[in-house]
Amino acid sequence: MTHGVLTKKSNGAIITMILVTIFLWGGSNAGTKFMVKDWPPVFVGSTRFLCAGWMLLGVLKWTNWLGPLNPLTPRQNRDLWLHGGLSLALYIICFNWAMRFTTASHVALYLAMSPIWALWWDHPPAMSWRSAQRYAAAGLAFAGVAVLFWPSLRSGNSGWVGEVLGVTASLLWVYFGRQCRALGSGLSGAEVSAHTMWRAGILMMPVAMIELVKSTPVWRLDLVWVQAYCIVAGGVIAYALWNNALRHWPTSRVFLFNNLVAPSTMAWAWLCLNEPVTRTFWAAMTLVIAGVLLGQARWEKILGSNWLPAE
Repeated sequence: MTHGVLTKKSNGAIITMILVTIFLWGGSNAGTKFMVKDWPPVFVGSTRFLCAGWMLLGVLKWTNWLGPLNPLTPRQNRDLWLHGGLSLALYIICFNWAMRFTTASHVALYLAMSPIWALWWDHPPAMSWRSAQRYAAAGLAFAGVAVLFWPSLRSGNSGWVGEVLGVTASLLWVYFGRQCRALGSGLSGAEVSAHTMWRAGILMMPVAMIELVKSTPVWRLDLVWVQAYCIVAGGVIAYALWNNALRHWPTSRVFLFNNLVAPSTMAWAWLCLNEPVTRTFWAAMTLVIAGVLLGQARWEKILGSNWLPAE
């Protein structure tokens, strides 16, 4: 039986929750791009994750919106530090530094490739139609990466560093997801997120302190408000909506909407940061999303098993 205030929702209500989440995450990504120009990137991630994690713990402790908050065993506590928190910290370090060197829309598009890496990671090559489908999908995604990389490589500027960090962040996001799957055997999704967030924030703090020694943040009210938005809207509220959608729909169905984060981020960055939307980006996004759809599609259901070769 489900718990909390968001229960027994229609499909329309669940889709609305997911789309609001995508909208909030797009704004959070654009906000991160805005902040890392004036604040050290790891400092931004560390403080954000500390606040969002503790706020989520408060929601779990004092409400029933996301289910109960259970006591941790010593093994769970250790795994949350060494696997969940550490992998999330490494991901956000790469993500935020990628934002420093390249555009928000590029980084978001690399994250849209995560389902490709997940399929590739879980299923090694095999002599089968399904394996050929996965590797064809990966080929399309790699073509999209090449399209994004080419202008930076041709110009010889430092933009290629951001592209490499963006791809690395995409891989680390998949690795973090695998750690969350293991941690989720004894904890709810909300608990895993809350516990890993604040631990990641603490693990990043030494690096953030080094950044602060080398670069003092510019303290402006607009930067503080953007950080607050990213903590509350992009962290706590967006996760609460996403988690409730996952409690009503299968994970694979919900995660298909994750591909909309790239165009959402692009729209936010275009409106708020005046980032240009280039033909290169459109071409790369078409290839990446085509690869994701090809890799996720169940062609035996679409075409019928008689049309596909036997495994």
